[in-house]
Amino acid sequence: MVKLIHTLADHDDDVNCCAFSSSLLATCSLDKTIRLYSLSDFSELPHSPLKFHTYAVHCCCFSASGHILASCSTDGTTVLWDTQNGQTLAVMEQPSGSPVRVCQFSPDSTCLVSGAADGTVVLWNAQSYKLYRCASVKDGSLVACAFSPNGNLFVTGSSCGDLTVWDDKMRCLHSEKAHDLGITCCDFSPQPVSARIAEDQPKQFTEDWSEDDVSKWLCAQGLKDLVGIFKTNNIDGRELLNLTKESLADDLKIESLGLRSKVLREIEELRTKMKTLSSGIPDEFICPITRELMKDPVIASDGYSYEKEAMENWISKKKRTSPMTNLVLPSVVLIPNRTLKMAIDRWLETHQK
Repeated sequence: MVKLIHTLADHDDDVNCCAFSSSLLATCSLDKTIRLYSLSDFSELPHSPLKFHTYAVHCCCFSASGHILASCSTDGTTVLWDTQNGQTLAVMEQPSGSPVRVCQFSPDSTCLVSGAADGTVVLWNAQSYKLYRCASVKDGSLVACAFSPNGNLFVTGSSCGDLTVWDDKMRCLHSEKAHDLGITCCDFSPQPVSARIAEDQPKQFTEDWSEDDVSKWLCAQGLKDLVGIFKTNNIDGRELLNLTKESLADDLKIESLGLRSKVLREIEELRTKMKTLSSGIPDEFICPITRELMKDPVIASDGYSYEKEAMENWISKKKRTSPMTNLVLPSVVLIPNRTLKMAIDRWLETHQK
């Protein structure tokens, strides 16, 4: 039997979202305010309503402790509030300035995701209030977001019906057209099946790879026939990076000169990537083709960003496949990734002083 407990009617316009902590209820509205209520008696807190946003507030969410509330608005900002006194802790501006439609804390509240109307998604450090990573989806406004229970993954949903799964380094793990009429909400189960996606992704640093990670890498490079040889010789990530033309021939007994040469080329790419990662440059700023810091990033139809000139050269050589997935590109149109370029420029200003 369900019965009405209480009705709240303090907002002057439509209520867009509500959120619970262990002791509070937060509501946000088109009237530009956020209101806080005590769950013990549904009385409004003395410092409510919270006022800062200059346009409609679309979403609000509590940190795990309930001491911090995040809100996002058409004004292009995501604001963090102290729920105990209503003070503003931080105002985080979406790099593109686009209206922010959704925000969500990670389970441990160390990170916060904000998604905007232009498809940009930003991962913020919720402790330093600084931008950590940013990316974008190719179509639609981001209107939904959820973290997996362990915080290693999060999913975004767009008004075009696309679902995109990201890891905690903002790498796109999977994207698909899930609904025809747009997505309004998404969530993970307590033990998400989607977490299996992460298990299929090798660790970022090659030297940390297991033997299984090496096998996955071999398959991805079209070297599936060598998996058995590498497994027999217990080649993990550290061993892989130390392979030479001599060890490939003498120890692994790979007779084909062509195969040995291909393996060495791929290993050299891994070594180059390791140097780039250790240099401290965020990996999403690096072009997957040139392995260099991007100056003019563009988004291809596979959803990944590349240096414009490098991707144009890739396509001009009649390569209609994605450099990242090897799948056929549905389109050769390249879209400027202005959000990523702004993030790179800010990073350069900070690190080249």
